[in-house]
Amino acid sequence: MSVLERIQGPEDLKALTRPELATLAQEIRTFLVDEVSRTGGHLGPNLGVVELTIAIHRVFDSPRDAVVFDTGHQSYVHKLLTGRHDFSSLRKQGGLSGYPSRAESEHDVVESSHASSSLSWAHGIAAGRVIADERDRHTVAVIGDGALTGGMAWEAINNIAAEKDLPLVIVVNDNERSYAPTRGGLADHLATLRTTRGYERFLDWGKSALNRTPVVGGAMYETLHGVKKGIKDIVAPQGLFEDLGLKYVGPVDGHDEAALEQTLRRAKAFGGPVLVHVITQKGKGYDPAVNDESDQFHAVGVINPETGLPLEISGRSWTDEFSDALVELGEERDDIVAITAAMMIPVGLDAFSKRFPDRTFDVGIAEQHATTMAAGLAYAGLHPVVAIYATFLNRAFDQLLMDCALHKAGVTFVLDRSGVTGPDGASHHGMWDMSLAGIVPGLHLAAPRDGFQIPLALRAAVDIADAPSVIRFPKGSVGDPIEAVRSVDGVDVLVDPDSSDDEVDLLLVGIGSMVATALTVADKLAAEGLRVRVVDPVWALPVNPVLAELAGSSRRVAVLEDNSVSGGIGSHIMKSLRDSGIDAPVDLFGLPREFLDHGSRGQVLDRVGLTPDAISTRLLDAVRV
Repeated sequence: MSVLERIQGPEDLKALTRPELATLAQEIRTFLVDEVSRTGGHLGPNLGVVELTIAIHRVFDSPRDAVVFDTGHQSYVHKLLTGRHDFSSLRKQGGLSGYPSRAESEHDVVESSHASSSLSWAHGIAAGRVIADERDRHTVAVIGDGALTGGMAWEAINNIAAEKDLPLVIVVNDNERSYAPTRGGLADHLATLRTTRGYERFLDWGKSALNRTPVVGGAMYETLHGVKKGIKDIVAPQGLFEDLGLKYVGPVDGHDEAALEQTLRRAKAFGGPVLVHVITQKGKGYDPAVNDESDQFHAVGVINPETGLPLEISGRSWTDEFSDALVELGEERDDIVAITAAMMIPVGLDAFSKRFPDRTFDVGIAEQHATTMAAGLAYAGLHPVVAIYATFLNRAFDQLLMDCALHKAGVTFVLDRSGVTGPDGASHHGMWDMSLAGIVPGLHLAAPRDGFQIPLALRAAVDIADAPSVIRFPKGSVGDPIEAVRSVDGVDVLVDPDSSDDEVDLLLVGIGSMVATALTVADKLAAEGLRVRVVDPVWALPVNPVLAELAGSSRRVAVLEDNSVSGGIGSHIMKSLRDSGIDAPVDLFGLPREFLDHGSRGQVLDRVGLTPDAISTRLLDAVRV
């Protein structure tokens, strides 16, 4: 039996010898490469935290002590050490989540797939336990250096430092990266700390040497110790954290399990909040990951474990279409600038960045700052394109509303991974963006139905100078272009009944990637003898009044979208029809107002009844009533 097979919970770790711990670390890395190469997932981050996670679970007593991961994509090792060894269906329906999950284990505290929130969670947990007089229960927050670029983390640090007796340990997992290399002033500061480890050795030497000096030695050491802050600023400038009131320990080699244990035990015994600075290597132990310059295998699909190469070559993606379109616009207009929040490659800005480095801004994991900075850039006469995941627009809603929209800032938001994203689960589905955008005065929103429409939408969006605009598209490969049979004042008609009579049984409005579903539904209903017209409004917001004209010659209207049906585009179209005096029944098809578990996109849509068969059955019953 391997050492890993013997680990069914954290208590099993505590009995292992040093040689067994080294063997365990190697077995975990081998396990991760073998399993994640079959399923896809976050490989690089987990290879980097093997020894760190082992040390945390040997020093602290989960679940009595709470361990909060930020972000949760570095929690695979934690899952293994808490008894979850079946990775065969990782991130698949019914299998392990790619993030911590309370439904899976009592050891999981936060479903932490959005960065920079762990310190606020940990502060609340630790403070609550102090109030309950449970000061012997510790809280550990594991936060990456990339997540420290988020403002929420610093709001938490500011408050944590003021509570001197809080039983809280902050572990900064510093691998110099989030997805890509971490950027900004904090990254520079941590880089300085990594390269100036001499302070503690210097102070230890001083104490030893001076105390051997008769009469004056002890007094000289006390003087030396008294100017400790000045020496630290010169030899190891960790003053940034200690000036805030946090005890700082480190840097510590994140792959030296014994050193990590010793450091964490000191931090645990300190009696107040401590920040432990740990240096790790993303992708540690797996050469294809270490040598991958782009993101060190932050997330991979199915790969050959020996080479790290993908087993399937995916087709051209929606992101590729946007990337090329933005570079083309950048060549034409020197006022186009691009902003992202630590996701240069995933959102397709890498090509623009290489071509126009001075017009590209990576602000770190700071969507709020990115949005308000964009408003400032717009005020300065530029047109910013902010590219983020759809789910992360949630984090910057106030800035979108009050900084961009209120000030009529011409800013374009490009939302990748909209709708059902699949394996990453509830927090990553981009299913709220259109509901949020729909309450922003003056905002324009386009949901391209295919890759061909993305450049057209982007070109139109950057011409909007007095309001924010949004373009959203899903994850994955684009299909063939969907041609319109005609266009009516901006609304594309994709299917018209074979009849000279304009009146139809059903007007079917498809939004974005759901247009393809709408076409299949129309075919099924036509086979049942119904006359269906399918349209794509192209710009979903504001609602084009042409839709009311088309609805006027329809017995019934249905809207298909992969956004929450609550407050989605369908509700805006329904209101527009009622305001225009159209009383035709309107059926709304979208995602339910609930958190949707991970699974493939098809599985999730099937589970919520957003498939051609389910939709056509409901509409057939409704129309025939």
